[in-house]
Amino acid sequence: MGKVVSFKRGLLMASVSTGLASGLAFASPAKAAPDEETNVQNLPPVEVSAPPRATRRAAPTRPVARVGAPGSAAPRTRIYVYPTSPGIGRGLDVDKVPSAINAVDANQIRRTGSLNVTDALRDNIAGVNISEVTGNPFQPDVEFRGFVASPVTGTPQGLAVYRNGVRINEAFSDAVNWDLIPTAAIRSVTLVTNNPAFGLNALGGAINLQMKDGFTYQGAELDLMGGSFGRIQGSAQWGKQVDQNYAVYAALEGLRDNGFRNFSQSTVRRFYGDVGYKAGDSEFHANMGVAKNDFGASATVPAELLDRYWGATYTTPQTTSNRVGYLNLTGKVDATPTWTLEGTAHVRRYEQKVVDGNPTDVQECGADPALLCFGDDTTAANGAGGVQLANPFAPGTILGEIDRGSIRSTTLGVSGQATNTDQLFGHDNRFVMGATYDASVTRYNATAEIGSIGENYVVSGSGVFLGPTPAADPVAGPVSLRTVNQYNGLYAIDTFNVTDAFAITGGGRFNLARISLEDQLGTALNGDHTYTRFNPIIGGTYKITPELTAYAGYSEANRVPTPLELGCADPARPCLLAAFLVSDPPLKQVVSKTVEAGFRGTKELNIGTLGWKVGGFRATNHDDILAVPAVGRTGFGYFSNVGRTRRQGLEAEVSIKSPTLQFQASYAFVDARFLDPLELGSESPFKDPATDTIQVRPGNQIPAVPRHRVKVGVDYAVTDVWKVGGNALFVSSQYLVGDESNQFAKLPSYTVFNLHTSYQVTKNIQLYGRVDNIFDKRYATYGQFFDTGALPNFSNGGNAFTDPRSLSPARPRAFYAGLRVTF
Repeated sequence: MGKVVSFKRGLLMASVSTGLASGLAFASPAKAAPDEETNVQNLPPVEVSAPPRATRRAAPTRPVARVGAPGSAAPRTRIYVYPTSPGIGRGLDVDKVPSAINAVDANQIRRTGSLNVTDALRDNIAGVNISEVTGNPFQPDVEFRGFVASPVTGTPQGLAVYRNGVRINEAFSDAVNWDLIPTAAIRSVTLVTNNPAFGLNALGGAINLQMKDGFTYQGAELDLMGGSFGRIQGSAQWGKQVDQNYAVYAALEGLRDNGFRNFSQSTVRRFYGDVGYKAGDSEFHANMGVAKNDFGASATVPAELLDRYWGATYTTPQTTSNRVGYLNLTGKVDATPTWTLEGTAHVRRYEQKVVDGNPTDVQECGADPALLCFGDDTTAANGAGGVQLANPFAPGTILGEIDRGSIRSTTLGVSGQATNTDQLFGHDNRFVMGATYDASVTRYNATAEIGSIGENYVVSGSGVFLGPTPAADPVAGPVSLRTVNQYNGLYAIDTFNVTDAFAITGGGRFNLARISLEDQLGTALNGDHTYTRFNPIIGGTYKITPELTAYAGYSEANRVPTPLELGCADPARPCLLAAFLVSDPPLKQVVSKTVEAGFRGTKELNIGTLGWKVGGFRATNHDDILAVPAVGRTGFGYFSNVGRTRRQGLEAEVSIKSPTLQFQASYAFVDARFLDPLELGSESPFKDPATDTIQVRPGNQIPAVPRHRVKVGVDYAVTDVWKVGGNALFVSSQYLVGDESNQFAKLPSYTVFNLHTSYQVTKNIQLYGRVDNIFDKRYATYGQFFDTGALPNFSNGGNAFTDPRSLSPARPRAFYAGLRVTF
């Protein structure tokens, strides 16, 4: 982990600014903030001034952090720390962290030239894989070790996401809207594993974003880029330390992209700002943000349509509109030389509107074509007034449905954390305890409009809306639901240095969650659910040599069913997933038990600093929740506990870093399997024709989780002003969703190559460019089965589809060029 730094409890209490480790950047007031120096797993360094290590003292003096202060008389040391709790304060020395270290810095994010932070996660963290399940690059699924953080409402989530100490998984479904995160304002991202302190959903880990502020970023930058598929994007950021006590920071981003698929336009508008105050050992921040984003093409496409045209879509409109506004208040006070107190308070307003064109079970009645019925030809399709709908369509019209859903959530929360570094039995010790409380109120509404489908698969509305269905098994009707989430957490973690080389960590977190559902149109969705769970952690690290550290740990984590899952959990009454909720039976919470171990280290070579790490993990989920397709009901399903699942694997990485060369290569193996037998509805060609189900046996692989990922990246300074680089990504084959029995051919593996370059025209002006997918590889990142009989294949004369696969096509070769100006 680089040069070993042993430091006393006094050094740990260094006054540092809020950031990944609340560290201060090496900033120059004369121009824009330079790149932060990073070394250990790309963590921004914390620079402290402290007395050199000597004999142990009973009352250590407090060291003072400085921002690039030249000529300091006190010895100065750079240390690297890692977050081990959701608090905003500094983390733990990396040599003492009993889990893998995964971090991405601002430089790596900037090198992607992307306003998607997920691209930097994919390129730089071994176990991360990206799938464009929605068909839009700005709303990807992030999969890590077989666990997912997805913007798709209804996807079982397994990763918690934090920004400046505040959890940002959406209240209604735990979804993660990556498009709402201001990428230019990110100082660093860490992916914390094997740690229950991060609360609900941290089954596979927690993605922890720390944002810039005026103390860590000083100067200004304007970045403009354009290129293929009508892409135009720009970002501007500015930071200033007004005086010794005050600092301000602001970032503004905008993007317009027409997309390579039909109806796939994207518009992104984001703002983030921070005002900070620092006095002595205290620091306070108020940061806020707003975003207004609109997206199209949010669905997979039948493979037969893609074979004819790579930009095809299937059943549109498919649009998503996201809006958010939030305000966070954070504070940190060093109350004594060994006690640090910190806290946050936040409020967040989130709104989402989805318009989703689909096939429908509504058709003209066989007995009376002037009326509309459901697919069984006997159940009346009623309107809003409870009266059977008249058929306004011409005979032979292919009918479809436009499903509209809206989510409006308001979240309030507070948290507090205390850190103590008093010695214990004469040994260095770090104790952290904290508490969190979040309350969210959500309004969810959905409607269904019957329409006609043309040969371009566009659903045209008719103004005819479905109403409640009196049958015991309602198909689709209006939904109006109010939900209240109350999440409480209490955690404590202690790291005790048995020796200077050996440290042990222990602790845990208690979670209490209460979820209430209030049906606004009836009583079917009413429910009140309470979940409790204590999750322990135990681990240790041993510094074998100054350049080699071993770690091992065990932890547990849980996630509770979301209001969405609880509102659609009855196998006898399936719902249109993510649109129509019909029932509220109980679900069990998911409990994950994880063990992790490995080695990491660094070594100084003539060509630069060599860093490496290798580790293994095994996570077993109990009472895992899965979205189960309903038999014979296209697009319908329900959420259910499916027993045990397991994810295990290996991750290895090596990197070389020098002023002229940066090289990184990694390999990750992820084996994700079911451990208990299941019977699932599926559109698989291998389904039982009598029951339309497949049999999942213990040992079958979980779909949509590729087993092998290989990543290689290099950046080389040809001259002092010209840099070139590129990266390659290999992702192995994976089973399609719906093929949990592992009988169908896998979605093929793919390898994609990208190039980038930059030229420093002057000290303040840089030109850059990149080529994505340079060999124009046509590949899909995600696949599932679909009902081949729901609609005809208009591209093949109206005949039936024969290929059951529906895929998410990846972007073809694309060229981009940009200009970056600093002030």
